[in-house]
Amino acid sequence: MKSLLISFACLVGLIACSSDANKEASQKPADTTPIHTLIFMDKSVSVNINKGFVAQKYQQAINDIIDQNIKKKGDKLEVYFIHENTSKARALSLTTRSELDAIENANATDREAAQTSFDLSLNREKALFRQRVIQQLAQQNTSASNQETDIWASLPVIAKANENGAAVKVYYLSDMVESTKGTDRRDFHTTPPKDNAQADDWAKADTKKLKQYTLGSPDIAMILPFEPNASVKENNPAVTQYWQTLFQELGAANVEEQ
Repeated sequence: MKSLLISFACLVGLIACSSDANKEASQKPADTTPIHTLIFMDKSVSVNINKGFVAQKYQQAINDIIDQNIKKKGDKLEVYFIHENTSKARALSLTTRSELDAIENANATDREAAQTSFDLSLNREKALFRQRVIQQLAQQNTSASNQETDIWASLPVIAKANENGAAVKVYYLSDMVESTKGTDRRDFHTTPPKDNAQADDWAKADTKKLKQYTLGSPDIAMILPFEPNASVKENNPAVTQYWQTLFQELGAANVEEQ
């Protein structure tokens, strides 16, 4: 009987602790760290946005990016074009203005009304963001800058975003084929890495040239324009391996290929 009473007391204690933990979790303040989203859109000749597969994939990616990252006042989204002059090619900058009213001491009805008002306002902003970003996706680059692809130049842009203390999320809508003239640059159109080992060696060597850019620990996604049946010549895995290694060497928290 004594053993049964002790077991019962322990069970009550566990339930009480679980209840307290749940209460603490529900009272924990929401994360107020702003999200700074950078979308780099490839506007060089190697990416054809007029292809149905590419347009559909990139429009869906934009929808997902906005749904995941535009959540509260202060969240920022910027679009840069990738071409010969990437670092000076900011095409769009938007910041969320919708703000949830203070509801900590409000009754249930007022909390629900405040949340509904915020959700409506945020959804309107997200719809506007989608429209503006997709407009940039559709924009054609017919200037001479479309002859080169300077992805290295995106690194100082990421480093700048890191200075503001935001959670930086980076998305490349690109084939990731760096193609820039110069003796100390890479041109993957003419000389791609032959395999993953060479890609790793090149990336580590290039890290020494680029280490002045403090990226922080951004999440980076490479969203490639290739169909699933693309050949190795078209979608060279050693090219994305190069970027995986380079970004990780420069401090990226997570690098993925989509």
